[in-house]
Amino acid sequence: MDPQNPYQSPQSSLTAPEHDGEELADRGIRLVAAIIDTVILLVLLVPVMFVGGYFEQVMTAAQSGEQSFGLQAMWGLIGIVVFFLVQAYPLNASGQTWGKKVMKIKIVDMDGLQPSLAELLGKRYLFSQGIGLIPCLGAIVQLVDVLMIFRDDRRCLHDQIAGTKVVVAR
Repeated sequence: MDPQNPYQSPQSSLTAPEHDGEELADRGIRLVAAIIDTVILLVLLVPVMFVGGYFEQVMTAAQSGEQSFGLQAMWGLIGIVVFFLVQAYPLNASGQTWGKKVMKIKIVDMDGLQPSLAELLGKRYLFSQGIGLIPCLGAIVQLVDVLMIFRDDRRCLHDQIAGTKVVVAR
C-alpha cells in the first residue's frame, strides 16, 4: 500500500498455478476423450439393451405412468460393469481410457505416477458413474463434478476424491 494514498487498492503479482512440470490436459481435449468413451459404451450397450428388453420396458412404464427404479438401477449397474470391462485393460496398462489414449492424455496421481487399476475404477469411476444412479441428487452431484474442471487445477470432483489429475501423455 502506498503510504501517500491509503485508499489505493492492494497490489499483488499474479502467478500461474504450479503443476510440477507436467502439462495439464486441456478441458476441450478431456471433453472429446469423454465423448469417445461414451460413444464406445453406447455402441456396446444399446444392442444389449434392445435385446434385453430395456426399451420395451421403458415404453410400458411410460404408458402406465409407473417408473421402475429397480429397472433403471439394474441397467445403470450393467452400464458400469460394461464400462469397467471395456476400459480396464487400457487403464491398467497406461492410466488411459480408450478416449484418453486417442486424445493423448492420461490419468496420474498427484506425484505424477500411474494409479492402480483398483484406485482408478473404485475411487474415480465408481464414484462418478455410481452417484448418477441416485435419483435427483445424483444428477446434481454429477453436474458439480463436471463443472469443477473450470478451477485453476482442472481437477473434477472425481479427481479430488481419487487424488488424480489428467495430464498430457508424453
